[in-house]
Amino acid sequence: MKTEALVIVAVAVFATVVTPIYWLMSNDWTGTSALVMTALLGFLLAFFLGVLAKQIPTRPEDDKEADISDGAGELGFFPPFSWWPLAVAAAFAVMALGVAISMWLAAVGALITMMAIVGYVFEYYRGLHAH
Repeated sequence: MKTEALVIVAVAVFATVVTPIYWLMSNDWTGTSALVMTALLGFLLAFFLGVLAKQIPTRPEDDKEADISDGAGELGFFPPFSWWPLAVAAAFAVMALGVAISMWLAAVGALITMMAIVGYVFEYYRGLHAH
């Protein structure tokens, strides 16, 4: 994590250095605000990765003397195929379309969106992939 934090710090420092130069050369509010946000979010991410690096013990990726076999084992939980993200997106699209067309359609879309979100959250409590 230390390496990742240093890379993000380098990007944030670059954005910090480039921002005033960009402002002086272009006098553009949009690009300047985007560069300021890039720098701030880069420093935020670097801070998070730095704190996380102190909490996690040494990873094989960070050890210069590590072998390939040191990284063996479980990598994490990867969920199986699911239709719920599509259902949430479609329900949200109905709700957004309802805001443009009619408020009753927005209310129906909001209700369907809530049902789809509940289905997505509780996907692993029922059915084939229940825990």
